[in-house]
Amino acid sequence: MNNNYMWYHSSVPATARQTSSRQTWHVTLLMVLAALLVSLPFSGLAQATRSISGRVTDTNSSGLPGVTIIIPGTTVGTSSGSDGSFELQVPAATTTLAVSSVGYTSQRVDITGKSTVQISLQENSKALGDVVVVGYGTARKEDVTGSVTTVTEKEFNRGTFTSPDQLIQGRVSGVQVSNNSGQPGGPATVRIRGNSAVTGTGQPLYVVDGVPLDGRSARPGLSTGALGAGADSNPLNFLNPNDIESMTVLKDASATAIYGSRAAYGVVLITTKRGKSGAPQLNVGISNGFSSLLRRPAFLNASQYREAIAYYGAPAANDKGGDVNALDAILRTGYLQNYNVAMSGGNETGRYRLSIGYLDQNGIVDKTGFKKYSANLSTNFQFLESKKLGLDVNIATSQFREQLAPISTDAGSQGSLIGQALQWNPTQPLRNADGSLFVQPGEVVNPLAAQEYFNDNSRVTTILASAAPYYKFTDWLQYRALLSVNYNTGERRTSIDQRLINYSDIQNKGFAGIGQNELTTQQMAHTLTFNKQVVDGVNVNALLGYEYTKFANQGSNMNAFGNPDQGGFGNFGVDYTNYIQYSAAGNRSVSSFIDPSSQLQSLFGRAILNYKDRYVLTGTLRRDESSKFGPNNRVGYFPSFAAAWDLSQESFFPSERLTQLKLRAGYGRTGNQEFPAGSSQGRYSFDNNGAQSPLNDANPDLKWQSDAQYNAGIDVGIFNNRLTLTADYFYKTTSDLLFPTLPGQPAPPVQAIRWTNLDGKIINKGVELALGTIIVNNDKVNVGLNANATFIRNEVKDLEGAAITTGAINGQGLSGVLAELITNGYPINSFFLPQYTGLNEQGLSNTPGPIAYSGSPNPKTLLGLSANVQYGKLSLTANMTGAFGQYIYNNTLNAVGNVGQIGASKNIALSTFENPVKEAVGNPSAATTRYLEKGNYLKMSNLTLAYAFGDIGPVFKGGRIYATAQNLFVLTNYDGFDPEVNTVKRGANQVPSVGIDYLAYPSARTFTFGINFSL
Repeated sequence: MNNNYMWYHSSVPATARQTSSRQTWHVTLLMVLAALLVSLPFSGLAQATRSISGRVTDTNSSGLPGVTIIIPGTTVGTSSGSDGSFELQVPAATTTLAVSSVGYTSQRVDITGKSTVQISLQENSKALGDVVVVGYGTARKEDVTGSVTTVTEKEFNRGTFTSPDQLIQGRVSGVQVSNNSGQPGGPATVRIRGNSAVTGTGQPLYVVDGVPLDGRSARPGLSTGALGAGADSNPLNFLNPNDIESMTVLKDASATAIYGSRAAYGVVLITTKRGKSGAPQLNVGISNGFSSLLRRPAFLNASQYREAIAYYGAPAANDKGGDVNALDAILRTGYLQNYNVAMSGGNETGRYRLSIGYLDQNGIVDKTGFKKYSANLSTNFQFLESKKLGLDVNIATSQFREQLAPISTDAGSQGSLIGQALQWNPTQPLRNADGSLFVQPGEVVNPLAAQEYFNDNSRVTTILASAAPYYKFTDWLQYRALLSVNYNTGERRTSIDQRLINYSDIQNKGFAGIGQNELTTQQMAHTLTFNKQVVDGVNVNALLGYEYTKFANQGSNMNAFGNPDQGGFGNFGVDYTNYIQYSAAGNRSVSSFIDPSSQLQSLFGRAILNYKDRYVLTGTLRRDESSKFGPNNRVGYFPSFAAAWDLSQESFFPSERLTQLKLRAGYGRTGNQEFPAGSSQGRYSFDNNGAQSPLNDANPDLKWQSDAQYNAGIDVGIFNNRLTLTADYFYKTTSDLLFPTLPGQPAPPVQAIRWTNLDGKIINKGVELALGTIIVNNDKVNVGLNANATFIRNEVKDLEGAAITTGAINGQGLSGVLAELITNGYPINSFFLPQYTGLNEQGLSNTPGPIAYSGSPNPKTLLGLSANVQYGKLSLTANMTGAFGQYIYNNTLNAVGNVGQIGASKNIALSTFENPVKEAVGNPSAATTRYLEKGNYLKMSNLTLAYAFGDIGPVFKGGRIYATAQNLFVLTNYDGFDPEVNTVKRGANQVPSVGIDYLAYPSARTFTFGINFSL
């Protein structure tokens, strides 16, 4: 790879290069759209017709819904209803219908002289489980040797989701999905086989219809001093979960190595829905619902607070005479509405699907919410008489808007909105007698005022477009190209009213900020696929490919404070961001940035050798060359090998009861380049005064973080697969850890970060179990139970030098306190805290024990349970998730609920008041194991009751109504809002934290009622 692509080496002006690149991709997108518009299939029949009706069943006479029935060679057709029935108008001369459904053998049915037909489809076990989505294509299930799990639409979690990651929570062994925030549209953390991320997010690579995502959101961040920074936006928000057909999780390195340097934390392949052959069909989904607070920590009410004043000897003036619940004052019932419409159809040479969606979800915190508009178009065309030439086009567009609250996990001593509400004196009215807000100088912030005087709105627009032409030279040799662009732009406008006098920067000034970000990813890929039986019993499935990807990120910000000598921003009835120029010139700051564009060139190959479906060997190799790394280590090689033996194909296999017994084993190596672009280069920042500051030092020897993984598994099927079991053992080693360090002495006036590779390893090892059962299956009753469990252990080994500190604890008197270490012999991010030894007779904390290992924030056991019961047209589905063996640091109780608050006329936690030993008001609230709690929980995450009422008249088909409860209840002994904790903002030294709970947006319980039908 030539160094000329590096941003600071090129002789072409950046503006010209960016303009040329954008014009190229805009022209490409316009050409794709034009080709799509002229290629959409339309057909019509103007001749005498007759009616043909019937019912499609399986071999057990159960009706099959969604079966495609068409006149061969045309687009005239329909789909069967929920009970398998159908009715179709056909030309009078029609003699044959083509009937097909996934998992069943297709048929041609003679209808000569008939008005009704009964059709029975034979299950095709090969077709049913034959094709599995893997990297850069598909493979037969018999050929899969790695640890791969696919979750289809019928297995997805039910409910209202802003992004698709929640669809698989609790559904896949070895995968933990945790919500970072209860804010609608908030991010989630997805861990595949444990945590090994010293820096970065540790998130898997998401690939949508073959297009790898950047993994970042274009929503600008927020920096307003004392208020801190809120949760990020979920980078998957642009996708409409209703458009997802399946999600496949690649867990072990033998499956993920085909993605090389980006697959260290696993890969999730997202496949969107495609059009089906037949007459145009309109699918409609309508749902409405409401949300409320899931659970709350117990703080004193007004009556208890008055008792506490006397009990602790606090000033009598702390009783303000009122009775308020400040948390309830800022919360609300959040209503939601969700509408989805999809049209699909086509014939054997051209199929299409067009969908639009609208979601409007209010948050349970007032003045928060998420609104999304989405559209998705997918087409599949075949050309030439031989149908060897084809084109697949996918365009996903969306715009979502977020209304955000001043809620953060890294706020200053005055806290954020949730903390302000919890510590508000319950005897102090929030409003004055005249209805105005009660606001006074000092650290005690009226949460109602903070909410009303704060406005924060973001808008993110995304276009993900791809065109994939292909040519089949033969039935066994195919070439495919993929051209894609993922364009994201975000804007954020934030203002704080000057009447919020509790903050010195804001009082009599006001604040206005406007941020803009732009993310662009461009990809070009070429693959050649070979799939042929080369000799008797030996099949070879081989893939060769080349891929080029370019990433760009840039943005700008403008912040301003009003002039206190001129009345701040004044009050003119519009948001401050709309007249930011009215601020004092000296109180404005402007900044902009552009990351060095990073580029990745890759060559990759895979070969699967299958001998009589008994013995399978798989080998992959990828060569990545990335501009993110220093010139001495830009190239990385990522191999993998795996083998499988399917004993069920052997002549000696006892097939009377055992349906399948397959053994798998593999090894592979992947990498990680999840760190800022340009980190191996010397970079500088420019401030508002014309000065330069170093951002990071160049490191020409910076190299890939390496992840090596062994996997051994077994797949068992019993009683014709009515009972299935999959078990995997994995051992994953992460080495050459990427880490930002400060240079040694003598240090420059302003120290720059230098990214290096640490000597050390992080080990994740464990066992995954997945059990599936079909307990009852007949014409009227179906009962199934699925369970998965993961047992995982984590350890840091051979780390040279000092331990890495992280896990910031925040709050009054807690600044600079760190609670977590990454050190040898312990799990990553382990808690190392002073040991709490109780209170003495004076109510003061005894001298704590020395700082020592206190527990791990990483779960040792993950659990997922799902059950489905169907009786006739009535069905019930339940899904539970759980995590066990982890600890949570209750930073909220430590900083907001401690006894010292009552002396400052603030509220305290009920557990503090109920302490058997009377605690002195002046007792320092130090960070110790006193606030470390077990985080075990089991949550009813989804419960759905549905009734499939079927067809109504000749128009409405396959009707279904349902009611869904999300986060219905949680079983736990944890005292905080929700034990599903992952406030990553609590990190330090650019190292994320794990398991520290501090004032995040609280979780909600949601009820949704909806209807689905087709036209």
